[in-house]
Amino acid sequence: MSVAEPKTESVEIERKFLLRALPDLAPLKAGDVAQGYLTSATDSVEMRVRRKGCGADAAHFMTLKSDGSLSRKEIEVPISAAQFNSFWPATKGRRVEKTRYVGTLSDGLRFELDIFHGGLDGLKLVEVEFASVEAASRFVAPDWFGEDVTGNKGYKNKSLAVNGLP
Repeated sequence: MSVAEPKTESVEIERKFLLRALPDLAPLKAGDVAQGYLTSATDSVEMRVRRKGCGADAAHFMTLKSDGSLSRKEIEVPISAAQFNSFWPATKGRRVEKTRYVGTLSDGLRFELDIFHGGLDGLKLVEVEFASVEAASRFVAPDWFGEDVTGNKGYKNKSLAVNGLP
């Protein structure tokens, strides 16, 4: 009898902003993320492999994600480094590499600040995750956030991976 791999299934509601001014990132935890897209059967469903961290501390995942207007459902299953390495070549030309900073805003909302590497010319995006659509719609962004690009397909990670700059 085999033991099933643990998986994480979540529904996320998020808003995405360009970054106006970079805050002091010293208190935030930084980590490198590399993800490659295997399939995008429709504009709203994608399958990808992701590496979080570097070297021996890296964790590897396969993710199936479906996008709604503000919310998304994501199933993430851990995979081995060998499995990740076998899938990674298939993502050539559809990859995003970034440094992700994770923090909490004054009202307790969690945010991820992604600084993209490679062909994205240092593009900086802030994604804020919410527990409800109502909270997302009532959110007032702090001064250091820039333009709200939530729902702009040019700023989806998949679009950034395939097209470079939006």
